[in-house]
Amino acid sequence: MLTALTPAPRPAASAAILVGGAATRMGGEPKALLQVGGQSILDWLREVLVPRFAEVLLVAKKPQPYQNLCGADASGPSGAGGTGLRLVLDALPDCSSLTGIHTALANVRTEHVFLTACDTPFLQPQLVEALNAHLRPEDDVTLPLKPDGYFEPLCAFYSRRCLPHISAQLARGDHKITRFFDRVRVNPLPVETLLQADPALLSFKNANTPEELRALREIAAKLRPGQENTP
Repeated sequence: MLTALTPAPRPAASAAILVGGAATRMGGEPKALLQVGGQSILDWLREVLVPRFAEVLLVAKKPQPYQNLCGADASGPSGAGGTGLRLVLDALPDCSSLTGIHTALANVRTEHVFLTACDTPFLQPQLVEALNAHLRPEDDVTLPLKPDGYFEPLCAFYSRRCLPHISAQLARGDHKITRFFDRVRVNPLPVETLLQADPALLSFKNANTPEELRALREIAAKLRPGQENTP
């Protein structure tokens, strides 16, 4: 007689928010702290990520202005300062999303980490959960395949097994995130699953320019009527 096997519990994962960009098109103002719908973009992301992950890292080039949000000790435990965030510094000489991913993987306390950009306030919890459900222990990269046929590498799970491939690529001066994907196990989230979780693709709307920031504030006003939009 065959006995039904109980599925093994899904291993805990971490999350990381990349806040180290120069934000030159935003006048150098930290994009994570921009106000959208009455709160910072960082607060929007924290509300989604902190309850769902074992820890949430902020990956920055410099301690300020984030150190005060994570407690005095940048290497302290997640939750320092009561925010559920742990600050880690990207000490690599260049500044790019790929160096941020490298720093997150080098500091994370779990095998997999969910990576997101710091300027996407409408990251949908349903999409995060769909990606987590799609993630298998043997996967190195699990990320959405968008309707346009492109991957979204800054809304994705990465395994620590990616580290040597990223290190080798950075040593060559190549900062394109997807360049190492042919060397690891990639598990795309199908387009139909993405659209079920996030039909309007709100998770990918970001603030690279003042015009995009205004658009985010207009969306927030519809999502949360009555909330103040601070210029």
